[in-house]
Amino acid sequence: MRKYTKNGQLESVVCNCCGKKLVVENGIVREGVMMVDHAWDYFSEKDGEIHHFDLCEACYDDLLSQFRIEADVEEQTELFP
Repeated sequence: MRKYTKNGQLESVVCNCCGKKLVVENGIVREGVMMVDHAWDYFSEKDGEIHHFDLCEACYDDLLSQFRIEADVEEQTELFP
């Protein structure tokens, strides 16, 4: 869950799963977080809905550990500033 200032700068991020408040400095999240913005489509019971949520790195790792088929992971060779 993200909150922004009136100027549109990121103010806070809270993990939707565990409720942990993540560190945000000068509008930048300073720890691992996964942001999800998903628009459901026609063949879903949620057609027309857009879901937004954030997971801290620990909750993300916990979610992945429950997968029967592992997620594909690749190394990023160039990091963007």
